[in-house]
Amino acid sequence: MAEFVYPPVIATARTMFKVLDLRFDISGDEHVPRQGGAVLASNHIGYMDFIFAGFACRPAKRLVRFMAKESIFRHKVSGPLMRAMKHIPVDRARGDQSFAPALKALREGEIVGVFPEATISPSFTLKKFKSGAARMAQEAQVPLLPVALWGTQRLWTKGRKRDLRRNHIPITIRIGQPLFAEPDEPAASVTERLRERVHELLDAAQRAYPDKPEKPEDAWWLPAHLGGGAPPAPTSHP
Repeated sequence: MAEFVYPPVIATARTMFKVLDLRFDISGDEHVPRQGGAVLASNHIGYMDFIFAGFACRPAKRLVRFMAKESIFRHKVSGPLMRAMKHIPVDRARGDQSFAPALKALREGEIVGVFPEATISPSFTLKKFKSGAARMAQEAQVPLLPVALWGTQRLWTKGRKRDLRRNHIPITIRIGQPLFAEPDEPAASVTERLRERVHELLDAAQRAYPDKPEKPEDAWWLPAHLGGGAPPAPTSHP
């Protein structure tokens, strides 16, 4: 079926990237499957992460169908756009209802995007992963594609005002090799392997990041373990 809405939305996003003069550093796009289903699993540090995680698949000419909270689909502007781009609504109170349409999309050869942390991490480190991504990949028999984003929190994140000025902010994206799981592997084991891989990619993205805070008050976007001002990560899950 022809895509009438997604390409113009991508073009608009790319225009925004140019206006803001964002500096992209994308590595690993060769790992994005050129065809067939896959579950893209990314860390979550900002409200615009779905734009950048989807952008990582553009060199492979793939469109990502993101699972997003159902309230976005009720909005009079974003709702029709989300539906037209074939994104998948998720009611957090009844999350299992989104499982079937996600599986259908995967079996039809789509890439489905998820944020296994479920919400933005205020510490900018990885929270505990939920098992939905692993269970979907296992049941649909498709690979998991780990992705790490860094720098997106500087544009718009929880507890901060949007900063869409022309600040030349670097955006670093790391895409890892696909992970495969046997159907009988415990979902918890697959989820832990996925989290470890995303953690490795996030660490690599942070080490490659070219910017440093100029003043102490600018260090809010750095995690505490890197000397920044973000809240410390919970000690229950490093």
